Amino acid sequence: MLFDNSGEATAEPLSRDDKLQLAAAALLVESAYMDGAFDGDERLSIGALLKSRFELSDAECSTLIEEADNAVRETSQLYAFTRVVKDRFDEAERIDMIEMLWEVAFADGHADDFEHNLIQRVAGLIYVSDRDRGAARKRVMARLGIKG
Repeated sequence: MLFDNSGEATAEPLSRDDKLQLAAAALLVESAYMDGAFDGDERLSIGALLKSRFELSDAECSTLIEEADNAVRETSQLYAFTRVVKDRFDEAERIDMIEMLWEVAFADGHADDFEHNLIQRVAGLIYVSDRDRGAARKRVMARLGIKG
């Protein structure tokens, strides 16, 4: 378990749910780094997405983002994170994960080529079709009021 009842991090091995949360958070953090900087807007976006998706407290969310940031810095392998997401999320949840990645990519108002490439690679690794990936992008752009 990542957190005890007080929201403090624990040293116990990660549970299945914690592994999923960490994998999802790591993919979002990786997306944030793709444009060269993990800035405040992206951190806020990731925090809101994780709190909503996993029903986390502020303290739990902060700890999860820090652990995901460390995990991303320690490995350059997307496969470990995507494998957990692919295995644990159903199709609709995997599409939601792609939407979350687009939200982070567009947190600063635009998504650059590196962010597009990462999302394309992640979508392939978690078995989200190009059509569903594009539809997710359009939904996020509409929700954020970004013109295509």
